[in-house]
Amino acid sequence: MTDIFGDLEAEYRQLDSVLAALTPAQWSHPSAAEGWTVSDVVLHLAQTEELVTASLDGHDGLFARDPAVSDVDGMAAGLVAAQRDITPDALLARWRAAAFATPPALAAHPPRSRLMWVAGTLSPGTLATTRLAEHWAHAYDVTAPLGLAYPATARLRHIAWLGHRTLPYAFTLSGLEPQPVHCVLTAPDGGTWHYGDPGSPSVITGPAAEFCLVGARRLAPADSTLQATGPHAARALAVLRNYAA
Repeated sequence: MTDIFGDLEAEYRQLDSVLAALTPAQWSHPSAAEGWTVSDVVLHLAQTEELVTASLDGHDGLFARDPAVSDVDGMAAGLVAAQRDITPDALLARWRAAAFATPPALAAHPPRSRLMWVAGTLSPGTLATTRLAEHWAHAYDVTAPLGLAYPATARLRHIAWLGHRTLPYAFTLSGLEPQPVHCVLTAPDGGTWHYGDPGSPSVITGPAAEFCLVGARRLAPADSTLQATGPHAARALAVLRNYAA
């Protein structure tokens, strides 16, 4: 995890290269996030990066939820709806200011400290990982409908780690008893990444990019080439998520 902060900045730079080249029509194009345009997606990323800064500054109360909003997605949708009247140039500048301040700020924070995020607290390294996972997923939302390339990189190892690490949370969220699962994933360069106990009877194998897309709820397990063997692997794929509910 020691290189997560540099990888987070690299992910932002890859997305920035895409956003900087968008035309006005592409900014207003529907994204893969249902009901959101490309501009809405970038606004959401800017807003959540600003929440990282607020958390670093100790403003824990920003994550208090409206009683009428039952989930994080509803809270995010409300924030976007309230601020979507913004030009692409201003939006890109806003996202850049918030995003590129995050990696060095998190890296400078005491590594064993805890930062408020959504309904709990995370270490700076884990919060950086969640930001990488969210930006990677939303980069897919931007680029896929526009037919733009967004190459998979070794940075996916952080997202795959997060998906596996939070499987107990995902099982519990679905009302199920957490179960051990071993993941053997093929990296973008053809190497192999292992997560979990190799002795587990439940095993997930296949491309790391697909594992991360399933965890981001951008790809259904049945539409992937991932293989689930053993008593709990298929259920693990069904509940897998790289983000908080």
